[in-house]
Amino acid sequence: MTTAPVTPAPSAAPAPPAAGLDGAVRRVADADWSALGTELDAAGCALTPPILTPAQCRDLAAWYDRTELFRSTVDMARHRFGSGQYRYFADPAPEPVAALRRAFYPRLLPVARDWAARLGRPAPWPDDLETWLAMCHEAGQVKGSQILLRYGPGDWNALHRDLFGDLVFPLQVVIGLDVPGEDYTGGEFLLLEQRARAQSRGTATVLPQGHGLVFTTRDRPVRSVRGWSAGAVRHGVSTVRSGRRRTLGLVFHDA
Repeated sequence: MTTAPVTPAPSAAPAPPAAGLDGAVRRVADADWSALGTELDAAGCALTPPILTPAQCRDLAAWYDRTELFRSTVDMARHRFGSGQYRYFADPAPEPVAALRRAFYPRLLPVARDWAARLGRPAPWPDDLETWLAMCHEAGQVKGSQILLRYGPGDWNALHRDLFGDLVFPLQVVIGLDVPGEDYTGGEFLLLEQRARAQSRGTATVLPQGHGLVFTTRDRPVRSVRGWSAGAVRHGVSTVRSGRRRTLGLVFHDA
């Protein structure tokens, strides 16, 4: 999201004990990343197996009301980003969120480097997340970018890119915290890819509770008659028709 702080918050408080994500890091590691990489190449997004249990999803979703965990709140309608609300975690983010971010990074790194090679771009991302974040901070991108999002009936998210500075990691993850069809209806995750000399292509994904959706941050390599070109991609959320939809967003570059 474009950063537009509304309500500053103090530094992050310890996460509630019930929110420990036992097993989640292992489930990230155990996913079939070869198959997920193939799907990312084909569609620009890929749905993981369950990463969080229903109880873990409920615990994380309940954090939204703990304002001391967040540095700012953004009202999307006020800034014409859509309708709904999201909150940026204060630094440091609660350890369960930080642990998920650390777990995903090395699994996404081979795809990021492969895409950069195809597009003839630099691949500045080091092997470990901490070094990469230090590079972001040295470049002036010092604010944590992990968010909790909350949508109610009629809410939606405009198509956009989560770009906060010159340093960008090309993939990010959103994890569903509620059950589609039971806790809410509508609210599909949208991906729109602009294609050279052709109509744009849209993809809509229902995000199951506890699953992660890995998707393109800015663009991805698309084969063309001259080799590889960058297909520009934006993402958003369709209108929630009923209920409440909450998600955890993991971005791998700071703001």
